[in-house]
Formats: sequence, C-alpha cells, structure tokens
Amino acid sequence: MNLNISNHSHFSFDLWLTLIKSNPVFKEKRNLLFRDFFEMEVPLEKVFEVVRYYDVLCNNVNEKTGFNFDTYEIYYLILNALGVNINDIDKKVLYEFYLESELLFMKFKPVLIYPKIHSLFTEILDEGKTINILSNTGFIKGNTLRNLLDFYEISNYFLFQIYSDEEGISKPNKKIFQLIYNRLEGIDKKKVLHIGDNLIADYEGATNFGFDALLIKNKF
Repeated sequence: MNLNISNHSHFSFDLWLTLIKSNPVFKEKRNLLFRDFFEMEVPLEKVFEVVRYYDVLCNNVNEKTGFNFDTYEIYYLILNALGVNINDIDKKVLYEFYLESELLFMKFKPVLIYPKIHSLFTEILDEGKTINILSNTGFIKGNTLRNLLDFYEISNYFLFQIYSDEEGISKPNKKIFQLIYNRLEGIDKKKVLHIGDNLIADYEGATNFGFDALLIKNKF
C-alpha cells in the first residue's frame, strides 16, 4: 500500500477489501452449511443466489440508514426466502449455526491483501502515530474478526477496533466516526486519515465528518 504518513497523526483503516479479502472456499462451504444445517431441500445454486442477494441488500441498507443489520436478522431473511419457517428457528439455533460458520471462517481464512502490511504499521507507530480499525460487519461479527487479526499478529498495532455490530451503527453514519474522534485526545480532525475502498461508507462518510480520507480500489 502506497501511503504517505507524513501529513497525519492518526490512521483509521477499513478492513474488508482494504486490508483483507475473502477466501472463496469459505463462502462455498458456508453456503453448503446453510443448506445442510437447516435441512433445506433446495439446490445449492439457489442458496448462493439468496445469500448473495441479502448480503448486498443489507450492506446497501446499512449504508443508506447508517444503522446495522444484526447477523441473525440477515439469517432470518435468508431462511425465510429459502422456504424455512422462521417461527421454528430461535436465536439459540442461530447461535449454534454461527459457531459452526465461525469454525469454517477460521479454517478458510480471509487473506491479507498486503503481506508486508506489518512494515507500514511499524513505520506509523515508530513515528509516534496511531492506528485503528473501523469496519462494517454483516455475516461475520466483530469478535470473530478480532480473532482473525490476532491470528495474523496485527492486533497489537491498533489503538482500538470498532465494528458496526458492536455499536449498532454503520459507516457512513457520523456517529461511528465520532467514536474514533472521542478516543483521540488533542488531534485535529484533519490530522486523521481514514482509508477504505467504499466511496459512500469510507470516503464520503469520513470527509462528511471532517476527517481526511483516502479511497483505494483493489482489483479482484
């Protein structure tokens, strides 16, 4: 990542498609688990279609409203669309499903987009500057993402991590950027740079709040 760190004192990083990208094997295994765990007699291709539809829809709604679809709410939408009577599915069952999907997630982990990201983070900290993660979540909760960053041994670089499912709000909501600013003492807003891949959530969200922003476009 080509990032000039000289003009800012704090760096806020988006996670998905900024620092990590999904392992396609995970999505395949997760969708198969969806079908088998809930004993649905539907083609796997239909599961893929419905999961993708609600993944995109819920993300778009989060961006429009600034709020956050709970993971279990997304599950209910998917199950209902696939013909499952959601009145028969309580949150305990969804929790058990999430634990199974989490095991798959950690087995077929997302990969770091920049294998040498440690060098950049070390350079930032050596300059006496600080870093955070600010990520919208959907199927994967913030706690699981914390475990992933622990695995890649980059958690210690971050002053803090903020995830939309833990706060109940999503980028571009100004309130979630305010959570960053609340934790920074004596830093001017223009000394904070938010880096992300999403024009609405990351770039416009950060600049509308008063931060500087860098929009990156990784090609996958």
